[in-house]
Amino acid sequence: MSYKVEPLPDSYAGLGEGPHWDVATQSLYYVDLEAGKLLRYDFKQNKVYKTQIEGESFAAFVLPIEGKPQEFAVGCARRVVIVNWDGVSPVAKVVRTLFEVQPEMDKNRLNDAKADPRGRFFGGTMRYIGDEFEFRHGELYKWEAGGQVSIVKGDVGISNGLAWDEKAKKFYYIDTTDYEVKSYDYDFETGVSSNPKVIFNLRKTSPKDHLLPDGLTIDTEGNLYVATFNGATIFKVNPNTGKVLLEIKFPTKQITSAAFGGPNLDILYVTTAAKFDQPAPAGTTYKVTGLNATGYPGAYLKA
Repeated sequence: MSYKVEPLPDSYAGLGEGPHWDVATQSLYYVDLEAGKLLRYDFKQNKVYKTQIEGESFAAFVLPIEGKPQEFAVGCARRVVIVNWDGVSPVAKVVRTLFEVQPEMDKNRLNDAKADPRGRFFGGTMRYIGDEFEFRHGELYKWEAGGQVSIVKGDVGISNGLAWDEKAKKFYYIDTTDYEVKSYDYDFETGVSSNPKVIFNLRKTSPKDHLLPDGLTIDTEGNLYVATFNGATIFKVNPNTGKVLLEIKFPTKQITSAAFGGPNLDILYVTTAAKFDQPAPAGTTYKVTGLNATGYPGAYLKA
């Protein structure tokens, strides 16, 4: 199979994360996490728009709100807030807070989050001051409109990639500090996950060579796409066998996440980071074509 990796124009984010394809606007939304910025790649215009969230230094994820085209749920430190943005203006405003987690834990922040196919919020925290591999003070949460936040899982180092497969009734989750991808049986009516099982292990013989799984997406055949923060690679994995079907290689090391998008949902959009003095083109956002696979659009959050 011959795939093609190309950069999006002017798409730099120091810590690019949270790619989300929005069908309504034919746009890829993503974040520059440690800058408090939201970005929107407009497919038709082939152009990236960027905005600074007023008064915020973190933007961990961006989830469009169902039925409200200019409202987004964004992770700002340990708060999930609603941000109003027209997709063009250079400044965006927080209009209200949906909920807050771990209010006393000022060394923690929210990390990756998504809406499940029913519009529930799933996302988690990590320690960002100190060693997140040593201090497993993160948690994974679930929230539904009109309800309270509940803890899905404790003892989390870096809460990261999430994906769901309605056909297989599965939920997939990554805690980067476990060096693996886990599958859960998932009840889509109740939002309850059970029976965790390791389906893909990224440990190597020597701990310093362990690959760090980061973001995650899924195609319509149920294959997973696992980004590696220190591996310059996205692994296409069959979750039933754990077999690597394809290694997608990039010209930079810190691959953070991926989402399918484009008019036919057959383009894989990939965010990267430029942490710890990584040289250019680190932080560039890419599109991968020719994968002969299609994915699902990002799910709207019901709020």
